[in-house]
Amino acid sequence: MIDNYEHYITRNIRAFYKRRLFSPILYLLILLVLWFVFPLGEMLSPMPLKNAGQIEGVYEAKKEYVTVTFEDLTFTGYTTSRFGSTNGYWYYGEKDDVCYIVLLTPFTCEEGNPTIETLTATCRIVSHPKLYGQFLSAVATDLEWTTEGISAQLPEVFYSEPDYNPFTNFVLFLIYFGTLIYTLISLIRYTLFIFFPYLAPACQNLIVFGNPKKQLEEAEEELATLPQLATEDMFITEHYFIMTSPYGNAIVPIQEILWIYKYSTLHKFLWYHFSISYTLHITANKHMFIQCPKNIKSDIDGIIDYLSEANHDILVGFTEENRLKVEAKQGKPFHIEKWTALLNKKV
Repeated sequence: MIDNYEHYITRNIRAFYKRRLFSPILYLLILLVLWFVFPLGEMLSPMPLKNAGQIEGVYEAKKEYVTVTFEDLTFTGYTTSRFGSTNGYWYYGEKDDVCYIVLLTPFTCEEGNPTIETLTATCRIVSHPKLYGQFLSAVATDLEWTTEGISAQLPEVFYSEPDYNPFTNFVLFLIYFGTLIYTLISLIRYTLFIFFPYLAPACQNLIVFGNPKKQLEEAEEELATLPQLATEDMFITEHYFIMTSPYGNAIVPIQEILWIYKYSTLHKFLWYHFSISYTLHITANKHMFIQCPKNIKSDIDGIIDYLSEANHDILVGFTEENRLKVEAKQGKPFHIEKWTALLNKKV
């Protein structure tokens, strides 16, 4: 049993959020690695390329995504397909005596326009030996030339517009930056809770009963001076029920508690039963709900007995009768009432 409960709640709140810092920091590091390992920056902002004939030099410089203005493109008569539908049309163009190949989407080339005078498109410079080889082999056969001969006249890579999918990229970056923002907000919140524990949800939930900071200080003082009942992670003082567990923290004024009951969970793997754990459920005024998971039966029974003696108005045990009594006393949650009123007003 712990002897020193000085600032015990505050210390546990800080410890809880210090442990939770690990996940967002790790995720931020993963996002940072992904940004540099994969060309996400190029995908977000493709490099403008003025000379389409510089394709090999750009590819060798490890630049894959480019925005190019093509001039005088000619359809080769060949297409590519995916899942039974045409997804690309092969074109060729020339710039500064360099002949290059462009694979365009059906929408961009209007499904095989014979010639395109000028076109600005965002593409990925692709090295795809199998796909490119099949195309060059077909062209060589038509020209009665060898594949090796025609390959020697063309770059080893080509521009591919289908490989730069705006919708897929939008979803990718929506997930990337969405989770990044969420992680940063979580990191900032956890840091604030570490430095200012009274801002943590466990304390701010008390705002419906008064000043959270003052109630935290009162609970700390009562726990430090004379705790009425103490288990491993649940405590009862003169005016408060307190939980400080690895799963969360909670402070509830005893006089605000309406209903308490325990719920058992059987832990098993296949047919082997490992153990039974118990969860204490507490319902208080102002729609406050607290769960204290993974406790032993004797601890929860002791808490329930003490709370029911401290406040004779508390309903004990999970029954339909108790549930209806609490529902009648609490009414609907404020947000349900708010939306119901709004809908009625609209109607």
